[in-house]
Amino acid sequence: MLTADDKKLIQQVCERSSGHLEQFGAEALERMFITFPQTKTYFPHFDLQHGSDQIRSHGRKVATALANAAKNLDNLSQALSELSNLHAYSLRVDPVNFKLLSQCFQVVLAVHLGKDYTPEVHAAFDKFLSAVASVLAEKYR
Repeated sequence: MLTADDKKLIQQVCERSSGHLEQFGAEALERMFITFPQTKTYFPHFDLQHGSDQIRSHGRKVATALANAAKNLDNLSQALSELSNLHAYSLRVDPVNFKLLSQCFQVVLAVHLGKDYTPEVHAAFDKFLSAVASVLAEKYR
C-alpha cells in the first residue's frame, strides 16, 4: 500500500511536525468538532472551548499516536493494537470518526506546511491516515 517514497515523505512530515504535536493535534480536534459537531458526543466530559487543556492534552495524544504509527509503518496493526481495542471495546467510537479526524488532520498539515504540503505529500499522508483508520476499525469486524 505505502511505497518507499510514501514512507519517506511521511517520515519527513512527522520529523518536521514533532515539535508541534500538541498544537497540530488540538487544531485537528477543534476542526473536527466544528465541522462535524456529531463527534462531540464522544467527549461529553471535555471543555470543548478553543484552546482548552483537555483538547490540547487529547490532541497531543492523537498526534503522538500518529507519530508512533509513522515509526511503525510496516507493522501498524501491532503499533495501534491497544488504541484499536480502547476505541472499539471501551469507548465504542463509530469508526467513521477516524476518517473525519483524518480529514481534519490533513487540513492542519496543509495550513502549517504550506507549499511543502505538495500533492505527493498529501497523497502519501492520505494513504497513511487511511491505513491508520482501517487498523483502528479492525476490531469492529
